[in-house]
Amino acid sequence: MRQRRLLRFHSLKRGRVRQTWNKHNLFNLLNYRNQLNTGRTLFQQKWAAKSVTRAYHGEHISEGKWERMFSRRLLSAVDMAPAYMARHDGSEQAAGRGSGKILSEDQERFVPRNGRGRDAKKMTPYMQMTFAPQERRLDVAIHRAMFASSARQARQFVIHGAVTVNGKKMKYPGYMLNPGDLFQVNPDRVMTATGLPKPPTLAARQKALKVKAQERAEQAAAAAEAAADETPASPSPKPSSPPKAKEPAEPISPEEAKKQEIAELRKIQDKTKWLISSSKGQLSAKHKIAIRSLQKQVKKAMSAAGTQKGDKSVDTVESLSTLLVTLQLTPVERKAEEAAAAAAAAETESYPDPVTEEEQDILRRLIEEEKTNPWDPSKPYMTPWRPRPFMAPFAFIPRYLEVNHKICAAVYLRHPVARPGKTEVPTPFNYATSQLAFNWYLRRS
Repeated sequence: MRQRRLLRFHSLKRGRVRQTWNKHNLFNLLNYRNQLNTGRTLFQQKWAAKSVTRAYHGEHISEGKWERMFSRRLLSAVDMAPAYMARHDGSEQAAGRGSGKILSEDQERFVPRNGRGRDAKKMTPYMQMTFAPQERRLDVAIHRAMFASSARQARQFVIHGAVTVNGKKMKYPGYMLNPGDLFQVNPDRVMTATGLPKPPTLAARQKALKVKAQERAEQAAAAAEAAADETPASPSPKPSSPPKAKEPAEPISPEEAKKQEIAELRKIQDKTKWLISSSKGQLSAKHKIAIRSLQKQVKKAMSAAGTQKGDKSVDTVESLSTLLVTLQLTPVERKAEEAAAAAAAAETESYPDPVTEEEQDILRRLIEEEKTNPWDPSKPYMTPWRPRPFMAPFAFIPRYLEVNHKICAAVYLRHPVARPGKTEVPTPFNYATSQLAFNWYLRRS
């Protein structure tokens, strides 16, 4: 069902380009072709340009909100040489309906021979700044800073309270950032969003193990409380302790000895019943059969306690108590004891050191990786952490953001601007498509 929703959202047939790292979106991006000028009217071209650009820029924002955010004022910055500015007023840079013009040979003499000088010969893509106001939104900035795999996921982080702005929790995805604002995302959310997804079966298995561990801890606590309540009344005899009949203490009459023996047997019987009822799903079938056979032996011993002598009945109680202690271990506890015994036996064995230096380097590297990127099944993301697949084509950070991935924080430095030959608003569309979309909203604003 989830796969169907993803296919409808990414629309492999229509080829919509979305603001996400999904592999279907990468397929649409590679197959995207500009087909706006194929025998259409100007109105149809502008509507189609608006449709494809809005599918990428803020598709989770309603059209009414975006029209209120739209601004006719497009920010730009043109680098000009001081010598050239001293001789010209700069009006010729804006010639050509806002696209600028190629510099003449006289003007090129004042342009420095570096990367900026070559960019000065190119036009300034003003129209690709159409959706620049959306870059101020908190959810879009989180996605641009590579803290979330999509704008919708960044919106979810904000709504769930995992984002702070200037040290205060912010729950409004549409919050407009100002220059100098610091926003930070919960590192666990970032690792989950940008890391390799954990398989659902593995996550469910780890959750079930965690629940079982909690149940075992609760059962152990209940058993400890029950044992503490029983200890002051009549402590259970230990196998290593000598029989009570051999102690040169006060003489006990045969009738009192029989009563004590029967009381001990009844306690063992009650304990076996409690063990079967409290261990839900912890005991195997063979284990339960052994406990039931113990109950039968206890009943026989109780019936024969009246005719046996003191020593034999005491031996019977001690043997049954020892058997009960051995049967109290659950299968998980027995496996843990076996593993501990195997580990203790393995410690006594001696393993040879790596023979070659290459093996030593590999071992050293693995130890360092385990320290920096350990395996932790309790984390919501896959460990050791690996980057999410298909994110390499989208792994870039705009110039108006200063990002620190160690603490999952970023600073919104300034508003994005257009420069000669390039724009600071990330967009997969060409200049003509952005120009038609700008003209559509320019008429409606």
